[in-house]
Amino acid sequence: MRDASTFPPKLTERQQQILDLIQTAIKRTGAPPTRAEIASQLGFKSANAAEEHLQALARKGVIELVSGTSRGIRLKSDTLRSLHENSMQQLTLPLQSLMQLALPLVGRVAAGSPILAQEHVDRTYHVESSLFQRKPDYLLKVRGMSMRDAGILDGDLLAVHVTKDVRNGQIVVARLGEDVTVKRFWRNERGIELHAENPAFKTITVAPDDPFEIEGLAVGLIRNTLLN
Repeated sequence: MRDASTFPPKLTERQQQILDLIQTAIKRTGAPPTRAEIASQLGFKSANAAEEHLQALARKGVIELVSGTSRGIRLKSDTLRSLHENSMQQLTLPLQSLMQLALPLVGRVAAGSPILAQEHVDRTYHVESSLFQRKPDYLLKVRGMSMRDAGILDGDLLAVHVTKDVRNGQIVVARLGEDVTVKRFWRNERGIELHAENPAFKTITVAPDDPFEIEGLAVGLIRNTLLN
């Protein structure tokens, strides 16, 4: 177990910028940035420079690098805990005067093994549209920790845009029969796989004859301490 007195580790200004960029990308798109995207946004000459900084963050135990994917960057659980106050640019619900979007909180979804979805609106929240790059249609309250390493924690409100047009690597809300789950979407030669972002949870493989559909795309996250 990591000694709490040594965490979080001291980061250079550039390392902190990259960590902030990773958190912001996950909040806005549901996925970490690629090396090329980091290089472009921070003015590096090549993706190799971004890789060197990522390796330094990994050595300090802040992130984990996953081989075989361009977006293979995971926030470590210790990082999520230590940055709880600022993680994902923690948001509270705005005052009445700032309301722009009325978003229903629909049902209950588990960010773990799928559970039976109760299709009803629990309540409505009002949030600023500027919090999202793409307009959400509803909120889902996350239950469980299977998407922990993507920065999505139990009790968070996941902003969802209704669409069936999703790409590999994006975080989606998917329906398997009557069950609903939040996972990272991958389509390959074997079919569709729904990946957790926590090694304690298994990948869900969708068989060709399984009743399956995409309910929406994760477009943001609100960590609302008022609900806890």
